[in-house]
Amino acid sequence: MVPNFLLRNKRVIIYGFSLASLLFLMKWLEWQFVIVDHALELYIGAIAIVFTGLGMWVALKLTGQKKRTHITEKEIYKPALAPFVINEEELAKLGLSKRELEVLVLMSRGLSNRQIAESLFVSVNTIKTHSSRLFEKLEAERRTQAVDKAKKLGIIP
Repeated sequence: MVPNFLLRNKRVIIYGFSLASLLFLMKWLEWQFVIVDHALELYIGAIAIVFTGLGMWVALKLTGQKKRTHITEKEIYKPALAPFVINEEELAKLGLSKRELEVLVLMSRGLSNRQIAESLFVSVNTIKTHSSRLFEKLEAERRTQAVDKAKKLGIIP
């Protein structure tokens, strides 16, 4: 069956093979012409590709990967602390009133003047007055200094 097919279509097969050979020869000659005619451009393009790749590799190596921080939560044993006892001697030395002490404790919790005023049911101006007296008595210029000094003296927890 195959020899019959080849004999019947011999001319078509030869004609197709010769056209394919001519096409292959023309493409090969065209490729040779492109390479010879544009050799400098091809070399420049190849060098550009190599240096682009090299530049990207160097940039990745120099910048490196960013370090990631992993947070691990664990339960820790925290022994029960003794209850806080106010240092009455220092409190008496400084001459802080009960209301000033309340304001100082609320300051240490990070509350604003407005929040302190709302929790003590007084005006903001009253809290500002208490704060300025606290600063004078504790010889502090800012809230953080006053709170820090009061903690060191054992007046607030």
